[in-house]
Amino acid sequence: MDVAGIGEELRQKVQQFVESLTREERMLVVLKRELYEGDWDEMVADLHARLEGRPHIFKLAHRITDDLERISRLRQFEQSSGVDLCDHVKMDK
Repeated sequence: MDVAGIGEELRQKVQQFVESLTREERMLVVLKRELYEGDWDEMVADLHARLEGRPHIFKLAHRITDDLERISRLRQFEQSSGVDLCDHVKMDK
């Protein structure tokens, strides 16, 4: 659903949420759109595969775990609001 197709109250809620996103969270939304065709499940599955299938490098494992937590937060917002953050997030901020 694009910005024009949502009500004013929801638009403001989404705008506030998007403005609160960290750079890392924005990047995850962009990657969801660009690499995973808008599918959180595909991204999560890929991150888990990388986490389990490579030699354990603490920094990499820590980042993946953090990203999985970020995805959970982003996904929860999308589900509770009925929006796709891909329609609202750009990396230029």
